[in-house]
Amino acid sequence: MSIGGAPVLQRGSGIPVVMVHGNGVDHRCLLPLDPAFAQPGVFRRVYVDLPGFGQTPALTDRGGLPQLADWLEGTVREVVGTEPFAIVGQSMGGLLATEIADRLPGQVLGVGLCAPVVYPQAERRTLPERCILHSEPRLLASLSAADAENYAEMSVVQSEANYQRFERFVLPGIRVANVRAMAKLAREYTLPRLPVEGAGQWPHGVIITGRQDQVVGYQDQRRLRDRFATVEHVELDRAGHNVHIDRPRRVLAAMRNFAAAVAAEAKETGQ
Repeated sequence: MSIGGAPVLQRGSGIPVVMVHGNGVDHRCLLPLDPAFAQPGVFRRVYVDLPGFGQTPALTDRGGLPQLADWLEGTVREVVGTEPFAIVGQSMGGLLATEIADRLPGQVLGVGLCAPVVYPQAERRTLPERCILHSEPRLLASLSAADAENYAEMSVVQSEANYQRFERFVLPGIRVANVRAMAKLAREYTLPRLPVEGAGQWPHGVIITGRQDQVVGYQDQRRLRDRFATVEHVELDRAGHNVHIDRPRRVLAAMRNFAAAVAAEAKETGQ
């Protein structure tokens, strides 16, 4: 098991909440969710950069999805120890979050999922048609070719405010992602057993998806609901794969509900 070192950012104190970003970005992509867990003394938010992204070096072995899962499990064990914790994952980070919930079932208080990958293989995904509900040609024309391409690829409702959120939280991770590490990951982008096909129940959860998400879709995620003891499932219109960027208020509201459920569970069980 290859461990890559300490998390890149920790905030607050209390119940650990491990924050796991998706493919091609870094921990900054999840910072818009931080206010949901920012109650003083309630949550310790632990942001990680997965190997090959942000500040974490790429793995020296195969670097596929199983190796990222092993790395994340080892990192969680180092940072959290035997404490109960919650885990939040976005996109590929959502798939990894559910994998960790299966590996450490006795410790996980809750699982928060934002546009999670359910099926790594694209051909197994149920996807809507690519849809741009509102375009801003002048905005795109004002950007560099690379930035415009990255933004247009994911944006559903293009606007100055939306782009500012994308520029602040998503684009920095895209710019520093290790393309060689991503190529290795693409060659082994699967797990021996997918969490959606597993048995057993997870505790509290929230699943948030966008109806215009052409990357991972929103219908396959419904299959995850049966594995939660209690779950809030939020499908948002006018939102794509960056659902927390496209619909920040609704996503924060759902994450606040999740945070409250985790805190109540921890208090009730004396943890």
